[in-house]
Amino acid sequence: MSLGRGPSDLGRPVPRGGYPPRVIGTAALRVLDQHDRAAAEELLARDPLVNVFVASRFRPGSGLGGELWGWTVDGRLDALCYSGANLVPVDAGTEAIEAFADRARRQGRRCSSIVGPTEMVEPLWRLLEPTWGPARAIRARQPYMAIDADPLVEPDPLVRRVRPEELDLLYPASVAMFTEEVGVSPLLGDGGAAYRARVAELVSSGRAFARVEDGRVVFKAEVGVVSSRACQVQGVWVDPSRRGEGLAAPGMAAVVRECLQRFAPVVSLYVNSYNLPALATYSRVGFSRVGTFATVLF
Repeated sequence: MSLGRGPSDLGRPVPRGGYPPRVIGTAALRVLDQHDRAAAEELLARDPLVNVFVASRFRPGSGLGGELWGWTVDGRLDALCYSGANLVPVDAGTEAIEAFADRARRQGRRCSSIVGPTEMVEPLWRLLEPTWGPARAIRARQPYMAIDADPLVEPDPLVRRVRPEELDLLYPASVAMFTEEVGVSPLLGDGGAAYRARVAELVSSGRAFARVEDGRVVFKAEVGVVSSRACQVQGVWVDPSRRGEGLAAPGMAAVVRECLQRFAPVVSLYVNSYNLPALATYSRVGFSRVGTFATVLF
């Protein structure tokens, strides 16, 4: 059984996928099921800020959307790896990373990225690169930042939640942001159907924010993941024609305020190290660096 593929799957058995457990002495890798939920949540709670993405999969109604691999030592859960649209190692040391890489190689690449703390992603990618490579892009040093108090700048009063009927306003801005950030268009493949569904989900759940002027989005950001202890902002974007006008910091301050009031006690994000304007904006708002992430994009 795997730990869920939909909102109700934690109580329903699903196939493991035919891969035997990897065993090294008293350590072993296996696909977790609903009976491992408490142990998995306990492990994720060791660093709820860094582990917010995987922890968010445990929220009611979320659905895991993939498999959760567990590395156990002497019968105790010692590390995790989420395998879905992203491959995300959690609290993994050398042996766990080797075991996760072995399973990922045998299963074949199904993810669009590997993401997580640099000290886990880099060795995992070294083991996978000979069979999965080359990567389309590697973001090796991404400052991971967080804030747990009121922003240091005055929030923009015009930044608000996007209403469901405004999806057609937000979607072009989202496509522009994704293309600029990731380097490929989300319209490739299925014409953007999956990406539009994701944007619509964020809007319907009240997690998409924007400043709209004359029927056009000039600033936007979304709360991509939410757990009981933290949330993570993504998709921060300012219309290129309006950059340099000071919209970003007040806009982010408005998003932070909403997040702290409505979602979680800590707000996090990660940013490319070369994006100096974004780093300056987040620092101005009150974010502090708490770690370093790496992302391998395919």
